[in-house]
Amino acid sequence: MANATTPPKRLIASSKVAGTAVFNLKGERLGHVDEVMIDKQSGAVAYAVLAFGGFLGFNDHHFPLPWSALRYDPAMDGYVVEIDRDRLEHAPRFTPGGALETADPGWARVDTFYRNPGA
Repeated sequence: MANATTPPKRLIASSKVAGTAVFNLKGERLGHVDEVMIDKQSGAVAYAVLAFGGFLGFNDHHFPLPWSALRYDPAMDGYVVEIDRDRLEHAPRFTPGGALETADPGWARVDTFYRNPGA
C-alpha cells in the first residue's frame, strides 16, 4: 500500500532513474541514464540523457533520448531503446558545454532521429 513516502509501483523517483542501465534490443548495454529532463510547463519527463562510451564516467558522450523511446524491462532491470551502437554514434549529442551538437533546430532533430530508428 502506497503512502506519502512510498509511491505506487508504477512510479519511480528521478534519483532512482539516474544510473539505471540502458540496453538495445540485442541486450547490449549502451550506457546508463545520467539524468532526466522535465518539461517545466507540463511536468512530463521529456528526455533521458544517456551517458555512453566513456570509462568510469570519463569521456562519456551524452545523448538526449526521448522518454517515449525508452521502455522499462524488469527482467533486465533497465531501460531498452530500439537503437544499435553504430546508429547511436550518429545520434544528436551534447557538447561538453551542454549544447546540442547540431546546426539545425536541435530538439526537432532529436525527436526525428528516434522516430525512425531503423534509418
